[in-house]
Amino acid sequence: MNSDTYKTIKEASEGLYKEKGSKFIALAYPVACEEEAKEHIAHLKKEYYNARHHCYAYMLGADKLEFRANDDGEPSSTAGKPILGQILSNDITNILIVVIRYFGGTKLGVSGLIQAYKAAAADAISNAEIIEKTINDIYDINFDYLAMNDVMKIIKDDQPEQLGQDFNLRCKITLSIRQSEVDKIIEKFLKIEGVKPKYLHTI
Repeated sequence: MNSDTYKTIKEASEGLYKEKGSKFIALAYPVACEEEAKEHIAHLKKEYYNARHHCYAYMLGADKLEFRANDDGEPSSTAGKPILGQILSNDITNILIVVIRYFGGTKLGVSGLIQAYKAAAADAISNAEIIEKTINDIYDINFDYLAMNDVMKIIKDDQPEQLGQDFNLRCKITLSIRQSEVDKIIEKFLKIEGVKPKYLHTI
């Protein structure tokens, strides 16, 4: 795998695990930021308001440095960590998995809970389509009308994704450029008089 790629899930998926009357519903979502993960969690707590626990884990960023695991009232490390463990073992990121538990009346014990949350999360991942995405840098390319043809030729030749454009007094095109190609493409823009690339952020 190239250093500027990462694996995530294409769209939401669902998994299920049942044990001694308890039902564990796992819902996996592709997410780009913590706010998006929190919105899904809040929505699921409303939708499954009568469930006993809404345990979750998420992993963010191609470098996998931002993550969280939450047991939501289950014994410490019996829910969030097993869910996160499945995310790690599948080497995926930008993902949220929430496992909703309906208690069946029989306690499962620590090892039983760990197995249940792990199995539910694993089922949701196995039902998802895992895709590879590139890490892209977002740039605003600012230029004068005189440079339009030269700028558009680079975009046509190298085909970075266009996210937006604004042609008023000066021109601006917002581009998503794969990280491994950023230096080459930005260097081309800098050779054109009056063109000012501005780095915004990385996705």
